[in-house]
Amino acid sequence: MTDFEGLQNDLLLRTARGERVERPPIWVMRQAGRYLPEYHEAKGDNDFFACCRSPEIASTLTLQPIDRYEGLIDAAIIFSDILVIPQAMGMTVEMLDKKGPHFPNPLQSPVDGQYEQLMARDVDVGKELDYVYQAITMTRRKLKGRVPLYGFCGAPWTLLCYMVEGGGSKLFVQVKTWIYKYPNESRRLLQKIAELCVEYLARQVKAGAQIVQVFDSWAAELSPTSFKEFALPYLRHISKHLPRRLMELRLDAVPMVVFAKGAWYALDDLCDSGYQVVGLDWLQDPAEAVRIAHGRVVLQGNADPGVLYGGREAITAVVEDMVKGFGGGQQGWIANLGHGVTPFVDPDHLKFFFEEIHRLTTTGSRPPSTL
Repeated sequence: MTDFEGLQNDLLLRTARGERVERPPIWVMRQAGRYLPEYHEAKGDNDFFACCRSPEIASTLTLQPIDRYEGLIDAAIIFSDILVIPQAMGMTVEMLDKKGPHFPNPLQSPVDGQYEQLMARDVDVGKELDYVYQAITMTRRKLKGRVPLYGFCGAPWTLLCYMVEGGGSKLFVQVKTWIYKYPNESRRLLQKIAELCVEYLARQVKAGAQIVQVFDSWAAELSPTSFKEFALPYLRHISKHLPRRLMELRLDAVPMVVFAKGAWYALDDLCDSGYQVVGLDWLQDPAEAVRIAHGRVVLQGNADPGVLYGGREAITAVVEDMVKGFGGGQQGWIANLGHGVTPFVDPDHLKFFFEEIHRLTTTGSRPPSTL
């Protein structure tokens, strides 16, 4: 692995390991993105995936919130997308303006020809996604140890959703058809995706990622029973096999985070799924989540991103409630939003969100703990 400058701020990594800390570390999902004016300047005329495929642009975008919010946030997350794995598998994915990701030729059925090709293809994520690893290494060098760097991937269930729906969906008709009509074929594809996720994350760590997160963005579309059948086993496959793969590569294990958006019903299972950190969306009460987790994992989250459209008073109230619910933040909590930063957010409102977490978790300023 490339030699990098020593880490100056290891607060997040210490927290992820379960250590007691001086304050909760802070970062937010999609902290590098289109809400920032400098994002559009750096992006220029390049489309979204062109930015992902350019190590220079991706690293520049990754560092923008670190520079803007210097001293307020404690981690960077590489600028990329969860759908690079389907692309590596040979599927075409486009990012349409104001519509989001689009698959011109999604999977139709297990006998559509494309499914068989996907299952038979020997996917080399080392080669196909080399641009991601280059961006990670370049970003680590540019960071110069200021904060740790997150790598990430999409969870198998969420990737399957996109691959058969052809994009985002409200009804998820196609993927529900797949899991209920073709359950065995669905499991085969989920397993293949899980194996690719392991290799992809391992290579991110080799390139310089110091912590990794698995995003199960469409977990809410599954019932508790279906989640245990079509999501949880493949999340567990990743958490079980990634440390083994890192050992084979003679690399140290890194903290692993799972974020299953909307799967509030599965928190107990997720706490036993092999990840050191479990991300929470804003549908879960912090104090109740702490009670369920019972010290088994570190929790990450979970303010409603919509509060950033409100004023300072609303932001303060949400942060106060969050700090109180998570017990003050000296152990077991990484402060974050409950999902990514949404479009049209005022960057100064996000700055105030960070500042309030700092203010309210400084000794003497904390609200009473509910623990």
